[in-house]
Formats: sequence, structure tokens, C-alpha cells
Amino acid sequence: MSQSIDFRLPTSHLAASFEGPQLTSDGGLCWLAEADTALGLCARLAQHIPEWRRGSVRHSLETLVRQRIFQVACGYEDQNDAATLRSDPLLKLVCGRLPDDADLASQPTLSRLENAVDFKACYRLARALVQLYRQERERDGIPSRIVLDLDGTDDPAHGKQEGVAYHGFYGQYMYHPLLIFDGDTGQLITAILRPGTCHASRGALALLKRLVRLLRAHWPHVSIEVRGDSGFAVPALYEDLDQQGIAYTIALGRNPRLEAMAQDLAEQATRERAETGEKVRLFDEGQYQAETWERERRVVYKAEVLDKGLNLRFVVTSREDAPEALYTWYTRRGDRPELCIKDLKDDCFADRLSCHRFWANQFRLLLHAAAYWLLDTIRRWLADLHVPHLQLGTLRLRLIKIGGWVRQRMETISLHLASSHPGEPLWHLLAARPGRS
Repeated sequence: MSQSIDFRLPTSHLAASFEGPQLTSDGGLCWLAEADTALGLCARLAQHIPEWRRGSVRHSLETLVRQRIFQVACGYEDQNDAATLRSDPLLKLVCGRLPDDADLASQPTLSRLENAVDFKACYRLARALVQLYRQERERDGIPSRIVLDLDGTDDPAHGKQEGVAYHGFYGQYMYHPLLIFDGDTGQLITAILRPGTCHASRGALALLKRLVRLLRAHWPHVSIEVRGDSGFAVPALYEDLDQQGIAYTIALGRNPRLEAMAQDLAEQATRERAETGEKVRLFDEGQYQAETWERERRVVYKAEVLDKGLNLRFVVTSREDAPEALYTWYTRRGDRPELCIKDLKDDCFADRLSCHRFWANQFRLLLHAAAYWLLDTIRRWLADLHVPHLQLGTLRLRLIKIGGWVRQRMETISLHLASSHPGEPLWHLLAARPGRS
């Protein structure tokens, strides 16, 4: 019997208790389950997880994976939340059990799941996500061009986890994951965990080689481009991309030689600012060869004068666009991938890597990436229905976090949702979308 909590409201007295009959706080789990069915996501990942248990098994690997990913997608990033969520009637249903069946897995079981993986399993899981990306990217036809947006991000950590180290630039103990998104669609292609003190470019070249092989094996005629910030400005990367015929646009850090190249443009921008008092943005290009480069490369630069003063920016590129068009195209990575990283870290809790073992944390990162895929798939369905772009946290609040009563009568199960929830129109939109079986 749950102890009641008393409230004095303006017109009455209220007693609240946690003893409602077969209630859920996450009525939108139905849409997560529908997205999972459309993608084949949880079943795909479960195939690559080693079975560590002996004897009778109460929870299949697929059920464990689905439970964990669905919990994250619903906003429960803490594994301990399974202690109560395992009894949620709707979570049971979407994981393949009836409301009155035995509970789902406990926190210790989910912890053992995460610690059952090793390097080989993580490699297979990451490859499975790439295969999922290929499947979904070609739903509207085989792409003729793909933009790979590379980004390193800080993942704060605590304690003495394997691979955690203090990073001077970020000023914290952390991991340093490498993320690759599709620059046109925002689809997450892969997420690779790296030690905290590694350079931003570490592993990028090897990862790109594997990824390009996988993409070209599936789409032999696809044109591939790479875009990244100055952390990926390393000669080995340019040289390999040149050899593979892959176009690239990568930011360069300022140095005296680059500043000398842009001096005339900077002076012109400064004069125009003094004459007009308005913001000035000018663009130009030149040929540049760093000491570690085997040849000259095209560098496009911007001179911008704002209230705070002169701002110079440089990118090295193999593209042939006019300078302003090229730089504008490069800066679009802030409109798509950087917002995607925010969705992944803030709304899918990808910085919750608190296991001790490095490979367990890599597995966690991939599970959170899978939660991103589920929510982002629903967002794509809504975008096809002309619903404005939603951050994943907003989508969760409006579509997933809705109270409901799971009611079972004989062979029929019904879900009665809160009648005053503002997300109801989205439910009807999704239910009526073209192609829904």
C-alpha cells in the first residue's frame, strides 16, 4: 500500500499515491516500438552481443537491448531506473510481454549486459549502425552524393574509468568521442569512443577508410565529401582523401602565413566597416602549402569585421565553388551536425558513460546512438507531414511523455491516454501518415 501525499489546493484537499492500476508515464512508447519495427534496430543490434549467461534465460538479448534503448529514449538515462520501470505495463508490452507477465530485467542484469561486450562486439555493433544508415539513406532512392561531417566532442566523466583523462583544452576529465553524421540528412552514421587526451583527429583516417569501403561497396557510384573543423586538419587525412578522389572542406587554424595571405582582404574589410558602420564579410582564396604538406592546396578565407573587431577564418578545400559559396556551404555544418550532437548528448544522454570498463562505455555510447535513431526516425515522419523541426527533447515531451492507463480485457488491450495532453494532434498526424500499415 503506497503512502499518500497530501496537498492543499485552492479549492480542495488532494491525496496522491503511487498505486494507480496499470498506469504508464510514457504512452508514446507505442511510437518508439513502431520506429523500432520499421528500422529493425533492436533485433539487428542484439545479433552482435555475446551471450554470457548459462542455463535457463529469463530475458532474451533482444528484449534486454530493447528495454535499455527504450528507457533511454523515454528520458531515463540512469540504469537504476529499471528497478521500477521494469514493471511499467506499456514498457512490458513493447518489449513483448503482457502487463500481468513477469517483470522485465533488473538493473544488475542490464549492467551485466553492458559488461558482456568486448572490442569485437563493439566493432560489429558499430558496423550494424552503418548498415542501418545505408538502409535508411536509400529509402527515397540511392543517393548520388553523401557529405560526411566529422566531429569530436567532449564527454565529461568522473572517477577512474578506463580511458578517462584530463583534457587541458576542455578543462575537465573526459572521453573524446568521434562522431560522423550525414551532413545533408542529420542521420547518425557512427559514434566511436576515444580516450580523453587524444587528438581530435585520432582514428579519423582509419575510420574513414573503413566507412568509405562500406559505402562504396553498397553504392559504387556515390560521390563522397568530407567536412570537418580544424581538429581534422592533418596532412595524412588530406593526402588519403586526394588519393581516393574524395572532396573535402576542413577548417584551418590561424598562423602568421595565413594571416599574411589574408592581409589585403582584412584591411579592405576594416575600411568598409569604418565607412559604413555595418557588419562586413568579405571572401577570397589563395594557394597555401604548410611545411608538412607535399603540395599546395586551395585555401578559402573570410574577413569579417564586427563590433568585437576583425575575425579571420580559413578552410582548406578541394572543391571548386566560388569563395563565398564555398564558405557558406562549410558553415552549414553548424546548422545540422552541431545541432545533432546537441540532440545526442543532451536529449539522448550520450555523455552518461559511467561504467568502469572502456568497452562497456563504448557499448553504452552505441545504445544511446540507437535511442537517437528511434527518436530521429519519428522526427522524420513528422517532418514528412510538414511539422516544423523539433529538438529531440521537445519531441519526447510532446509525444512520448503522456500518461496512460493500460487496460486488458480478455484478449483485448487498450491504452487510455490523458485527454488534456497537448500532443494529441501529433498522434493523429502520425497515425494517418501515408504508407503506415
